[in-house]
Amino acid sequence: MSSLWRRLFCAALLTGLLGVGACSEAATNGSSGVVEWIYDGDTLKVKGIGKVRLIGIDTPEKNETPRDRSFTRLGARQRQLRPIGQAALRFNIAQAKGKTVRLRFDGPRKDRHDRTLAYVYLPDGRLLNRLLLEQGYAVVYRRFDFQHKDDFLRAEAAAREARIGLWGE
Repeated sequence: MSSLWRRLFCAALLTGLLGVGACSEAATNGSSGVVEWIYDGDTLKVKGIGKVRLIGIDTPEKNETPRDRSFTRLGARQRQLRPIGQAALRFNIAQAKGKTVRLRFDGPRKDRHDRTLAYVYLPDGRLLNRLLLEQGYAVVYRRFDFQHKDDFLRAEAAAREARIGLWGE
């Protein structure tokens, strides 16, 4: 067996046995790119990927929508929704625009609007989805299950207890 074939065989064997190398979880379940645009608190555009919807959270929209009821049912005040939606947009611009982010996937890759569903990790390793909850700019999207749901619910509860963002006076 030639040296090249022996190295390829060993690499394939190690990848299969140890789960390391080019086929590792990081390589198959992630992507990265520069954030080119922020649409709102839970949607952004990543170069080479397109529109990305943050998994597991929901932020108020720019204009009144029927979804406002889901925020008010959880305890947010109607008059706070537009200002908090704008604050979430500004937060995302400050934290992510122009920066290279890592995306991690969990479940379906696309939503019904053809947006990529992802957890977005900032260059310093912080999870943008969770940061929005911690700041009180978002609520947990309860309709579907996802890997970080319990953690996200705890982050939302802490923001509510601290009376910040959606939960403030």
